[in-house]
Amino acid sequence: MKQDNNLQELLVEELRDIYHAEGQLIKVLPKMIKAAQSERLKEALERHLEETEEQVERLERAFSSLGEPVKGKKCQAMEGLIEEAKEQMEEHSESSMLDAALICAAQKIEHYEIASYGTICTWADLLGLDEVSELLKETLDEEKTADETLSEVAESEINAEAVTEQEEE
Repeated sequence: MKQDNNLQELLVEELRDIYHAEGQLIKVLPKMIKAAQSERLKEALERHLEETEEQVERLERAFSSLGEPVKGKKCQAMEGLIEEAKEQMEEHSESSMLDAALICAAQKIEHYEIASYGTICTWADLLGLDEVSELLKETLDEEKTADETLSEVAESEINAEAVTEQEEE
C-alpha cells in the first residue's frame, strides 16, 4: 500500500506542475494570438486559450477530488518552452516565417502537455481515481486535438506560404 501512496504523492506533485504550466500558458497565449498573422492560426490559438482556462478549472476539481489544496509548483519545462516561444516571436516579428515559428513553439508546448497528461492519466487509472482520471482524459483529448489543429493549419497554408515567400526573396 505504501507504493500506492508514493504514486499518489507523485501524481499530486505532477498535478501541481501542470497546474502552474497551464497558468503560464494562459499568460502567453494572448501574446501569441496577437503576433499571429494567419486568421486560422489566431482562431486555433484563441480556441485553445478558452480550453486552457477550462483545463485549469478541471485541475482544480481534480485537486478537490483528492482532498488536496489547489496550488502550483513552478514548472520549469513550461517556463523554458514559453521563453523559447517569446524568442521566436521577437526573432521573427518582421518575417514571413513568424506563423511557422509560432506553430513550432505551440506544438512543442502541446507535446509537453500531452506527455504530462498522458502520464498522470495512467497513474490516476492505476490508483483507481476514476473522477480524476476522467477530468485528465478530457484535457488530454483537447491537447491532442489542439496539436492536430496546429498541424492542419501548418500543412494547409503556413508552411507552404513560408516556402513560397522564401523562394521569392
